[in-house]
Amino acid sequence: MDTQAIRAQMRTLVVGHVPSNVRSFKFNLFDGEPKVSTLGFHIDPKPFEGRVIATTDEAIVVKTGRAEFAVLDRSLVTEVPDEGAKVQVEPYVRRRFDGQRADTPEEHTEFTADGKPYTVQRFVLGSASAKLPIPEPRCPELQALIQQMEELPAPDGFRRITHMLVDAGARDITWVDPLPTDIIRTPPAIGFTVATMKFQGFVTVLYVRGLDLYAVELRRDGELVERVDGVFFDTLGETLERLIDDGSWRRIRVQCLSGRKAFRH
Repeated sequence: MDTQAIRAQMRTLVVGHVPSNVRSFKFNLFDGEPKVSTLGFHIDPKPFEGRVIATTDEAIVVKTGRAEFAVLDRSLVTEVPDEGAKVQVEPYVRRRFDGQRADTPEEHTEFTADGKPYTVQRFVLGSASAKLPIPEPRCPELQALIQQMEELPAPDGFRRITHMLVDAGARDITWVDPLPTDIIRTPPAIGFTVATMKFQGFVTVLYVRGLDLYAVELRRDGELVERVDGVFFDTLGETLERLIDDGSWRRIRVQCLSGRKAFRH
C-alpha cells in the first residue's frame, strides 16, 4: 500500500462522512508495520468495529468514530467487505504461548502478614514478553538459550523470537536440561511442533558445546528433514524465520458483521 498516496487521498475518500461542524478528522494506517507510542514503545492495537465507507485498489477505509477512520492495507486483510458493511477488525498483536495478548498484565499471588493470599497485577510499560513455558533450568547453557529466545528480536524488529514461535503455532514444547557431565552426550535443547506454510513438523534448537554455537533441526514423522549448523546466537532469529515463518501473522482479520458477505482472500 502506498501510504503517501493514501494520505493525499484521505480528504476525498472521507468527504460526506465527516459532520459538517467538524473541521478535521483522524485516521490510523494499518499496513503491516508496527505501531509506536509517543514514548517510542512498540504497541499492539486493540480490535475495533466500524463501517466501510470507501475502498480502493490498495486500501479499505473504515469509519470508527464521529471523525475517526482506519485505513487497512487491502493486500493484508482476510476478507474484502463491500462499502457500507459493518466490520470487526483485528490487526496483528503479539501473543503469549497461552494465547493471551503479550501486553496483558502479569498476575501473581502474594500474601499478607497473616498469610491471606491476594492477587497483584504487574504491568511494565513497553513490555510484551512471551515467556517459554519451561521451569527454571539447572543448565546455564539452556538458561542462556531461553533468555536469548525470549529477548532477542526477530528480523522484523517488532517481535521477539518467542513471538515468532507463537505465530508459527508452536506447541508440545520439550527441553533437555543436562548435568554438566552430560552436556556433550545430551546437549541442551528446546524443541516444539510448528505448523506453517513453510514447515509442519518438529523443530529443535540445540546447543553445540564444542563450537559454542547452535544447530537447528527440522524433523517430520521422526525423520530429519534439514539441519542447520553453525548458528550464532545473534542469527538464531534469522535462521528460524527462514525455516518456519511464512509471514501470515501480518494478516489483518476482518469479519463482516452486516451487509453482503465479504470476499475472502
